[in-house]
Amino acid sequence: MNKTQIRKKILLIKKKRFDKNLKINLDKFISFLKINRFNVKNVGGYYPSNYEIDDLNILNFLEKKNFKVSLPIIEKENQMNFYKWSKRDPLKINKFGIPEPVSTKVIYPDILLVPLVAYDSNLNRLGYGGGFYDRYIEKIEKMKKVTKIGLAFSFQKISSIPINQYDKRLDFIVTEKEILR
Repeated sequence: MNKTQIRKKILLIKKKRFDKNLKINLDKFISFLKINRFNVKNVGGYYPSNYEIDDLNILNFLEKKNFKVSLPIIEKENQMNFYKWSKRDPLKINKFGIPEPVSTKVIYPDILLVPLVAYDSNLNRLGYGGGFYDRYIEKIEKMKKVTKIGLAFSFQKISSIPINQYDKRLDFIVTEKEILR
């Protein structure tokens, strides 16, 4: 199957199997961060939509621990940047129907929580097809080291993601059942 066929199939499965009670275990996630000694203060997350696994509890916890939390804003020419956000801050809806911060303060995350449509055991990610995260990762990695953590439901795993030279591998994938590295 090609990327479009996989995307269509997995998005349908996600819609059918989505359960808001399936979550990343916050305690395990925090232990994972501590074990890997991520010495970071800036975290880029996403506002869950389209049946994505919810990362807001992770972001809220990290904010309470004095991390700077940010969410992406889609900009012109399909570029994306991350802007400071707190759960108390207002959001606006972008052209894709996804909430974005109204902040003008750009944050360059040390850890990037990445939504995905599908993944494989080689830490390859299939996104929604716009290339936003791949372009952003390409850009930020020229500036600094960023740890890329995909968040997904375990049922989004497939045997192999077709990749090309623009696709960026993740460093970890965290599901409700396991952590791939």
